[in-house]
Amino acid sequence: MIGGFEDQTKPLTDYENNVLLPIIILGLKTKIGEDNAINSKVIERKLKEKGYNISGARLRKIINHIRINGLIHCLMASSKGYWIENDKEKVKTYINSLEQRADAIQNVANSLKAQLFL
Repeated sequence: MIGGFEDQTKPLTDYENNVLLPIIILGLKTKIGEDNAINSKVIERKLKEKGYNISGARLRKIINHIRINGLIHCLMASSKGYWIENDKEKVKTYINSLEQRADAIQNVANSLKAQLFL
């Protein structure tokens, strides 16, 4: 869990693992190519319309679980939503973007650490 975000980042519940995860995987597997991306608000709305209980934060946690565990290969994300990307060059570009964002966050953390001792 991430400090300050315990509710959002706690491990998946049995309900999320056994009920929501398989449904979300089935839906995302149809989203091949960026033109077919679906955003989290639409996923959340569609699930709620079918009677499933889910919040945006927990949906993102489930999708994070899918991505980290390789349950759907090359599941990409942008402001357009989530989709499966089969173009290796686009996946490489996305990985580079993720690494750059991780570096930017680490730079802020390093700066704040240094500021503690001024």
